[in-house]
Amino acid sequence: MLAWDAVDFENMNNEDFLQAIRASEGRIILSEVNGGVDPTPFNVTNAEIARAFSADLILLNKCDVQNIQIGALPDTDDPIRLLKRLTGRPVGVNLEPIDTSGRTTHQVDEIAEGRKATLENYRRCNELGFDFLLLTGNPFSGVSNRMIAEAIKLARQEFKGVLMAGKMHDAGFDDEIFDYPIVDDFIDNGADIILFPSPGTKPGVSLEDLRLMTRHVQRRGKLVVGAIGTSQEASSKETIRQIGLWNKIAGVDIHHIGATGYAGMAPYENIYELSLATRGLRHTVRMMSVSNDRGRETNK
Repeated sequence: MLAWDAVDFENMNNEDFLQAIRASEGRIILSEVNGGVDPTPFNVTNAEIARAFSADLILLNKCDVQNIQIGALPDTDDPIRLLKRLTGRPVGVNLEPIDTSGRTTHQVDEIAEGRKATLENYRRCNELGFDFLLLTGNPFSGVSNRMIAEAIKLARQEFKGVLMAGKMHDAGFDDEIFDYPIVDDFIDNGADIILFPSPGTKPGVSLEDLRLMTRHVQRRGKLVVGAIGTSQEASSKETIRQIGLWNKIAGVDIHHIGATGYAGMAPYENIYELSLATRGLRHTVRMMSVSNDRGRETNK
């Protein structure tokens, strides 16, 4: 994937996508953005900014797929495909499998129907052209591993793209994240990529926890995301570098950086620092600078 151009992303299928990540050997950057927030700079989306600072994959958070709102995106009837064309990158979205059993750790926040992991929303994501889904939970949303496992089954039947699943924090429901049986359920039910909190983010998560679980998932033929989803994406550059290197030691395939910082995304320079720490200047600069027109036939 490090050598891919925008045209390669446009023409990929799921297997191409997964194999390209696998072949990149732990050097893929996934930037989460709150698409509905107006960015600090004018006339540019947060997704475009993330791509400019070297993100390979763009993940929309708090996105109502029944009523898409993306700050600074030109008016269009096809917002996700336009966003993909502007960024030249795959675009995914978070959907949340809410657990209504009442066993949450505190009062949960009510979220829009278009943010929930439902049959209607999986079908809508196909219509919009999303490349991947992440079944996860925002803080105070009341998402459990049990409901994620159930949601994967239905999503696998309905959604045509790549499926990611996992929690980067409790999400309002206190269950064990590094739980081998539940992770096996995620895989058996059809998840392609499993997400875990990076060492140094969720309290108690160690490098060894992530390393052993990553090995387990990869031996089952799936990929792993190490996530910075605890607002530490807005920490110092030294913190970002350290977490990135811990991820790399643990063997993850994808480095996630969350959306807290400037107006709906991580501080721009921290996306760059995560990339620089995990894959060096050469690959960072290429992914920042390569034109979306490269690789296309031109009229002479």
